[in-house]
Amino acid sequence: MNTGEGMLIGSGFDVHAFAEGRPLVLGGVRIPHSAGLHGHSDADVLVHAIADALLGAAGLGDIGRHFPDDDPRWSGADSLELLALVVERLRGLGLAVRNVDGTVICQRPKIRPYVEEMRGRIAAVLGIDPGRVNVKGSTTEGLGFTGRGEGIAAQAVALLEETERIK
Repeated sequence: MNTGEGMLIGSGFDVHAFAEGRPLVLGGVRIPHSAGLHGHSDADVLVHAIADALLGAAGLGDIGRHFPDDDPRWSGADSLELLALVVERLRGLGLAVRNVDGTVICQRPKIRPYVEEMRGRIAAVLGIDPGRVNVKGSTTEGLGFTGRGEGIAAQAVALLEETERIK
C-alpha cells in the first residue's frame, strides 16, 4: 500500500562538446545543426542529465556507472534506450517516476521548436504524462564554453515515489 511516504528527489548534470560529422540529438529528437555532440553514445546531454537525476534519486550512482564509456556495448547507443533501462531498474526496485524537469544550456541551437516533441519522447520512455515532463532552454548570455558555442550542458531534477516499500 502506498502511504505517500518515500518521495525521492535527484539531480543530474551532463555536458558534451560539439563534434563535426555527428547528428545533434537532444531529448531524443534530432535537431538540425552544424555539429552534433561528442560522446560514446549519441551524447544526448538532456537525456543523460535526466537519467542521472533518476539514478541519483534512487541512490544508484550515475549513468557512467551503469553504462561506462569503455564498454563497447554502449558505443553509439540511443540515450532513450539507456533511459528505458534505467526506468526498468527503478520499477524493479518499486520506484515510479512522478516528474522530471530539465534545462538545456546553450547559445545555439534554439530548442523551443523541439520542446514538445522532446517532452513526448521522454514521457513515453518514463511512462508518465507529457505534462509531467518539463524541458526548457537557457543561454549563458555568451559566457563560458556554452556561450562560446563549444558545447551544450543540461541539468535535470526528478521526483520518484515508492510504489512498494523498499526493504
